[in-house]
Amino acid sequence: MTGFQVRVNATRSGPFRDGRFQRAASQYSDALNYAVAEHGEKLVDRRLNQVLRTQTPYYRLRVTVRRARGGYEVWDQGVVYGPWLEGTGSRNAPVTRFRGYQTFRRTKPLVDRDANRIAMQLLQRYQARGLLR
Repeated sequence: MTGFQVRVNATRSGPFRDGRFQRAASQYSDALNYAVAEHGEKLVDRRLNQVLRTQTPYYRLRVTVRRARGGYEVWDQGVVYGPWLEGTGSRNAPVTRFRGYQTFRRTKPLVDRDANRIAMQLLQRYQARGLLR
């Protein structure tokens, strides 16, 4: 019986070897997180426009996107009456009849629903620019 031997030499080249793919994937991930958070900010603003009876811009202008815990989040910059408007404050029901608008809680499922569409649109833009193939 004769021996059988296979020898393979492989070399990596291109975007995997020089790190271009890893950088583009990292940029895509960060851009996707920010785009989804921005979409959430727009939906929160739209809902606040519908539910707030007295349209003063102070609270709506405080709702913004910030970097947090490895991603981004939509927050109201700690406005003191934010929990009351949301319905999670100590002065909401049963203390008063006002149960809050639940803006952030009602917006989250809408953002989750739209996240895949946002990801696909952003991926197409990255592919069109030749960053991810």
